[in-house]
Amino acid sequence: MSGLLDGITVLDLASVGPAVRASGWLADFGATVVKVGPVPRDAGTRIVPKAHLYSGGRGTRRVQLDLKSPGGREAFLRLAETADVVIESFRPGVVARLGISYDDVKGRNPRIVYCSTSGYGQTGERSQWAGHDVNYLAVSGFLATGERGADGKPVLPGATIADGAGGGMHAVMSILAALVARGRTGEGSYLDVAVADGILALMSLQVDDVLATGNDQPPGSAPLQGSFACYDTYRCSDGGWIAVGAIEAKFWANFCTALGLPECIDVQMDEDAQDEVRRKVAAVIATRPRDEWVAELAPADTCVSPVLTATEVAADPALPGRRLLATGHPVAADEFPQLAPLLAGAERAADYSLPDTSVTDTDELLAAAGLSTDEIAALRDEGAIN
Repeated sequence: MSGLLDGITVLDLASVGPAVRASGWLADFGATVVKVGPVPRDAGTRIVPKAHLYSGGRGTRRVQLDLKSPGGREAFLRLAETADVVIESFRPGVVARLGISYDDVKGRNPRIVYCSTSGYGQTGERSQWAGHDVNYLAVSGFLATGERGADGKPVLPGATIADGAGGGMHAVMSILAALVARGRTGEGSYLDVAVADGILALMSLQVDDVLATGNDQPPGSAPLQGSFACYDTYRCSDGGWIAVGAIEAKFWANFCTALGLPECIDVQMDEDAQDEVRRKVAAVIATRPRDEWVAELAPADTCVSPVLTATEVAADPALPGRRLLATGHPVAADEFPQLAPLLAGAERAADYSLPDTSVTDTDELLAAAGLSTDEIAALRDEGAIN
């Protein structure tokens, strides 16, 4: 099956997090992704995700190298000579010490697109800080924007937004832009993908407003953060919830009419009326179960949808209709359902063969990079590859 990125080879040095999300999406677009992992004696230093996570490694190949050894480093650079993209997520400065930095790879392959993913970027006062998703959400203003929990505690989101959007999608967009530029200039480029920067981009509406006006933005004060009743969540009689996003006046009018609350239509944006409007809406929604409301309101141009749990999403009948589900077929395990490639432009199939993580493609990949059988055997004897 062909893909938009057929012919593009990606070397992925990461095992979890934003870089792996990025390489997984690139694989879904048809790129050949080679997962570069440590040799067995060093494998304990790396986080190994559950076999079904990160799409089960769908569309990837594997090589194991000791990047701290001269032989392993040289093997990586040989692979990079014919690659299009390198993605790494080491702490800033590590790839330079290993001798596999952008400059090292560019010396072998001037067309390389080299993407470094890190929490706070390769430069700046936070570059050496350790961190995870919650930390990047914190410094970008994201955690402080929503309504607070008990004692004013910022509420943690239910998804790893920073890893996924701030890092993974950020990396994919930057890599694709760099590949387009390379097609025009013939030259590769270096990408400093900071997860915190990516989340700051998502926060630009709020931060740009503060920069331009100096206006304070208390938690929950923005129009799309719960300050208006037309954009909120409401509890139903069965304990389920619906989400209402009736921003436009016509959708709000449809919603209020369906609830028998015509008096609320004209005060949609009246800040002084919001508590009373929200009280009235909540009282009506609380009289019926979630799915009844959704069945009536969702098709009626009201911008209403159910608040689904992850378990409910997995069983959502809307997924098969969009061909969003597939079956993964591991080599040495039972098949299991998984999400198909989801991003527009990625080919969707019903079944995928998943790689056997107990074996590698090291010999075949190094041979394709030009190493002889004797050179590969020598590297294995010295423990530089596996």
